[in-house]
Amino acid sequence: MTSSELWTRATADRYDTEEHEMSSAAVLGPTVSFLTELAGDGRALEFAIGTGRVGIPLRERGVPVVGIELSEHMAAALRRKVDENTLPVAIGDMATTVVPGEFSLVYLVYNTITNLLTQDEQIECFRNAARHLAPGGRFVIELGVPPLRFLPPGQVAVPFDVSERHLGFDTFDLVEQILVSHHLTRDGDDGRYRRGSSRHRYAWPSELDLMARIAGLELERRVADWDGAPFTQDSAKHISVWRKPA
Repeated sequence: MTSSELWTRATADRYDTEEHEMSSAAVLGPTVSFLTELAGDGRALEFAIGTGRVGIPLRERGVPVVGIELSEHMAAALRRKVDENTLPVAIGDMATTVVPGEFSLVYLVYNTITNLLTQDEQIECFRNAARHLAPGGRFVIELGVPPLRFLPPGQVAVPFDVSERHLGFDTFDLVEQILVSHHLTRDGDDGRYRRGSSRHRYAWPSELDLMARIAGLELERRVADWDGAPFTQDSAKHISVWRKPA
C-alpha cells in the first residue's frame, strides 16, 4: 500500500478552481510543447494524472495519453471532461500499478513524486517508469528544489505564497526529509479561511539521479523550467529527463 495521502472528493472538486493559474496558456503551453517533443510518434503515460490538467491538452496535441491516478475522486473529475476511450485512466498508485503496452514517454509533473513518503517508494516509482518505457524512451519529472537555504538556525518554516486570498508555508523535518505544506485559503467573501495541509517527501536532484540509475535509466537533460532555461544553484525547480538505454 502506498504511503501517499488520498485526495478527497471535496479537494478534487475544487482542485481546478484553486489551481487555475497552473492551467493557464502561459504555463501549459511550454509544458505541453516540451512533452510533445519527447513523446514523438509514441504514447505517453502520466503518473498521478489528477484531473487531466496536462494529460488532456497533451492528448489534444495528438499524443495518445494513458493515466494512472490513486484518487478515484480526481479521476472522476477528469472523466467529466474526457471519455475513457479518448484518455484511459487506471486507478492505482504510481509506484506499482502497471498498464498494458510500451510508452515513449512517462512523466510526473508539479512535485507529485513527493506524494510518495518513503525513499523506497520513490525508487519503485522510477522502476515502474522504466518498466513501461520502450528502449530509448524518457522519464520526466518536474520537482521543486528544497528551499532549505532559507532556513536560519532554529527555523523550520518557509513561506511560499502570501497573497490576499491564500497563505502558504512549508515546515520541514530535516531528519526524515519530510515537509508539510500548510494552506490557509480564503473561503468566500465573509472573512472565513479554510485550513489544509499535506505531507511530502522532498528529494534532491542528485538523489533522483541515483534512483534513476537503480532503475536502469540515464540522466539526459536537466533544465530550470519548461522553456529550457539552464538549471543553476539558484533555480527554484528543475525539469529532469532520464532515458532508458536503447
